Amino acid sequence: MGSGQVTSSVPFEFQGKHVTVAGLGVSGVPAAKVLHGLGARVTVVNDGDDERARAQAAELEQLGVTVRLGDGATLPEGTDLIVTAPGWKPDKPLFAAAGRAGVPVWGDVELAWRLRGPDAAPWLAVTGTNGKTTTVQMLASILKAAGLRTAAVGNIGVSLLDAVLGEERYDVLAVELSSYQLHWAPSLRAHSAAVLNLAPDHLDWHGSMEAYAADKGRIYEGNRVACVYNADATDKPSTEDLVREADVEEGCRAVGFTLGTPGPSQLGVVEGILVDRAFVENRQKNAQELAQVSDVDPPAPHNIANALAAAALARAFGVPAGAVRDGLRAFTPDAHRIAHVGDVDGVAYIDDSKATNTHAAAASLAAYESIVWIAGGLAKGATFDELVAGSAKRLRGVVLIGQDRALIREALARHAPEVPVVDLDRTDTGAMLQAVQEAQRLARPGDTVLLAPACASMDMFANYNKRGDAFAQAVRELGA
Repeated sequence: MGSGQVTSSVPFEFQGKHVTVAGLGVSGVPAAKVLHGLGARVTVVNDGDDERARAQAAELEQLGVTVRLGDGATLPEGTDLIVTAPGWKPDKPLFAAAGRAGVPVWGDVELAWRLRGPDAAPWLAVTGTNGKTTTVQMLASILKAAGLRTAAVGNIGVSLLDAVLGEERYDVLAVELSSYQLHWAPSLRAHSAAVLNLAPDHLDWHGSMEAYAADKGRIYEGNRVACVYNADATDKPSTEDLVREADVEEGCRAVGFTLGTPGPSQLGVVEGILVDRAFVENRQKNAQELAQVSDVDPPAPHNIANALAAAALARAFGVPAGAVRDGLRAFTPDAHRIAHVGDVDGVAYIDDSKATNTHAAAASLAAYESIVWIAGGLAKGATFDELVAGSAKRLRGVVLIGQDRALIREALARHAPEVPVVDLDRTDTGAMLQAVQEAQRLARPGDTVLLAPACASMDMFANYNKRGDAFAQAVRELGA
């Protein structure tokens, strides 16, 4: 960890400045309204020119904002600053033109960070390939149990601009940040932050694993109290490597979390108990009990890791041990995240439709002993050899659905040739009922039928929620 005092961002005077907002949508429209309200001259540029974009444009134009639809590539003349939607790729022609003109580019997170007041709530920030939302929600639950005014914000549904500029006063914010958001947030400085894990994802956007990891690692820059990392990670670069490279404030500590027995400056698990050896007196010899593994819902290994990361950030903020326990007990996970749908004939049916990449699916498969696995969808460039090889011994059978199922079938042939595979050659939404029926035929009492697709859903469903709903409905029909 580099050390050295980190200065806060330089104030930006918006009055009379020409700010270009790149992209309409969830973040672009609120950003344009905020900037207009601050006295900036705002132009919104958008690649698309569809009915929804025209409706959003009409709303903004009534306020006096200029909107340019169908051309997101050309830099408007006289632009002083670009504020971009997080999904816009760094290689866009608009940003190349901004670079040539010396125009800075911010994301909505950077804008929110710059607009905080002098007594603004500190941010406890979380990123990672998988588990971000669950960890941030656990963290918010723990902070609330400690009597703190807080909210789960960022890439989680509540806009950071709303949290920063709204009338409600917070003591601390639990902030979920994606790699996209971190790429466009150069001056963000969190109180403490965690990178949960790193696995190849969004490489088409970032260009390489190194660039993806570097953007995740930005979350540690300027941390004041703790950089929380995954001590069990074997990936390279690891989250601990990102901590080592970060430039933090003097006195900021590296704090690891592990599913094993923790060393000094770590949180971990001892005989079914979550314990803290980081935020205690004499951490060489002492440990503080925080909660039971059974307080975590569900107690799957990767979810216990999420709980430890949330606990570490809460403890870095001074939260007492009892609030960690109470907050974890009060937490209920979102739908489609290793959710127990029901039991039919002694077989458990688990919906983890949110496992849209191989890293998430591997964590899900590791949680059960004997599995009939429902997998497939849009692979997004992923390969499946490592996932299948690591999970082969747990598989009773596999049912494949979706457009790219052949990629998983070929990996199964290489690494688990003895496992029976049902390949459903259909991509209509009714395929899910057939998939569940085939899984029931393969399963034995005591098995788990697990929907952990390792793929995106858009070949067959509007989103992973709809896919999970179809699975749950199919299980209900079996039970009936």
